[in-house]
Amino acid sequence: MKTRFYNARVLTMEQGKEIFKGEVWIEDEKILFAGKTDEIDSFYKKHSGKVLIWDKEIDCEENLLMPGFKNAHTHSAMTLMRSRADDMPLSDWLNRQIFPVEAKMTADDIYWLTKLAILEYLTSGMTAIFDMYLTPLSIAQACLETGMRCVQVSAMNSFSQTPAFVEEMFQEINGKDPFNSYMIGFHAEYTCSRELLQKVSTLAHKYQTPVFTHIAETASETEGCRERYGMTPVAFLASLGLFDFGGGGYHLVHCTAEDIAILKEKKMYAVTNPGSNTKLASGIAPISEFIKAGVPVAIGTDGPASNNCLDMFREMFLVTGLSKLRNKDASSVNAMEVLKMATVNGAHAMGLGNCDYLAEGKMADMIMLDLHQPNMQPINNIAKNIVYSGSKQNVKMTMIHGVIRYMDGKFHIGVRPDEIYAKAEEIKFRIDHELSVS
Repeated sequence: MKTRFYNARVLTMEQGKEIFKGEVWIEDEKILFAGKTDEIDSFYKKHSGKVLIWDKEIDCEENLLMPGFKNAHTHSAMTLMRSRADDMPLSDWLNRQIFPVEAKMTADDIYWLTKLAILEYLTSGMTAIFDMYLTPLSIAQACLETGMRCVQVSAMNSFSQTPAFVEEMFQEINGKDPFNSYMIGFHAEYTCSRELLQKVSTLAHKYQTPVFTHIAETASETEGCRERYGMTPVAFLASLGLFDFGGGGYHLVHCTAEDIAILKEKKMYAVTNPGSNTKLASGIAPISEFIKAGVPVAIGTDGPASNNCLDMFREMFLVTGLSKLRNKDASSVNAMEVLKMATVNGAHAMGLGNCDYLAEGKMADMIMLDLHQPNMQPINNIAKNIVYSGSKQNVKMTMIHGVIRYMDGKFHIGVRPDEIYAKAEEIKFRIDHELSVS
């Protein structure tokens, strides 16, 4: 399948490359060309003898093509708990609202609820998700069937999943299909025993792989770790060798200067989740300090129970807006840096180095943003418009692996949205009934 996108504005996200007017060509799942119109002759000279017959040509009407957003932390199937577990602190939220519902969820429930989240991801221009939840195989199946690129990380803790289960998933999911991969991780320090964390470290060293987990999300979590081990969560987990091959932390709201130095030393990613942290009153992550220290930052929505929407535009605005507020500095964290977090850094954190830019040989994970909307006019600075005034209404197209999965309000994922909505309602009513009689 060969597709030509022409009459486009193009933001490749390559370092130092400005937005230009040109074309992007797709051959099967990869980008064949992304350049200015006057660079086409050079392409043909480089690829002497190559003949291109287009299966489809799309006039972009001067709208913007750019890499898709990478949601670097989420719990997709928590769509079930959207707007039913609100307005309470994290500990109460987890123990009184989330854990009881999760105890009733089946692998099939999670399969359908993940598909519900995927609909929302596509409307927000997300082409890859870093998902942490309970039934990896049903999540992988949902992503494979809908064409969503998914990197999973284990949610192991002292109450569910085991190192043996995580190793089994690591072996089974990786390399099976082009849409799914799996990383080693665990829920958090406060839900894992020291013995379990040491087993995770052993597993990471066995496969020489990065490890990801929730870290320093709340002040009480951080203080609890100090009481248990005499160290911050970052320092304690690093002392066990968990990050000897890199990895990252979700949230990282309550970090000391020493913590940030450890993140830098261990080549870790800071995955910020400002919407969730704001709603749960967890605090504001020190984004500008991460950047100054050379710690790469990626952006996640967190789950739809704590956020409650899966909207990268809102997250991007909050990253820069909250940083400006925290530092009392309107120049803190500029828009282009935020776009890099939402695309390039997210891809690298997730191990998707072939999905970071629009460039020859990269995967065709691309979105088209409608610039002919009031919130994008006049066109003074497109990158700043995306971060400061952009919204999901601007997502005209989402393409993953060379296939258009969403365009002009219509989904192309092999199942009708109304069927997914009906299944979600069915699951909600069944679990509500089970909780009422238990």
